[in-house]
Amino acid sequence: MTIESHPLHLLPLSCQKFKPSLCGAIPWGLSLCPEEVHPMPYKPKKPCAHSGCPELTHSRFCPAHQRLADQQYEKYQRDPETRKRYGRVWRRVRTRYVAEHPLCEECLKDGKHTPVQEVHHIRPLSKGGSHAPDNLMSLCTSCHSAITAREGGRWG
Repeated sequence: MTIESHPLHLLPLSCQKFKPSLCGAIPWGLSLCPEEVHPMPYKPKKPCAHSGCPELTHSRFCPAHQRLADQQYEKYQRDPETRKRYGRVWRRVRTRYVAEHPLCEECLKDGKHTPVQEVHHIRPLSKGGSHAPDNLMSLCTSCHSAITAREGGRWG
């Protein structure tokens, strides 16, 4: 395929290997030349929210203090019934189910191959569901959020 017959005509302005006559058809700043690609900068890091910690982080806490915050939440703020439902037995069931179903079941229906990130109870435990494999569904985060929002689970 020659440059003239290329369907996109997206040629970098400063790349010497291409014909300069095509540069007029290129939108300003659009380039496929790797030397001209400048990634967007990340949001600046901010100090860890833990009192006295000077560590800079992108999230609320640095990794060391995030573990502490998670432990405190589990111990003091999370509902004891929820903690009991999603204990060691659930972790084992989830691990086994993910090994058997490594891809998102909703994405597979659309022909996409997305790795599983969440295991969803089709009938929630709070409404009489169980950890049985026929009540579970492996999902990616976006599909799980969509299903939860549609069912009115967390936000309804």
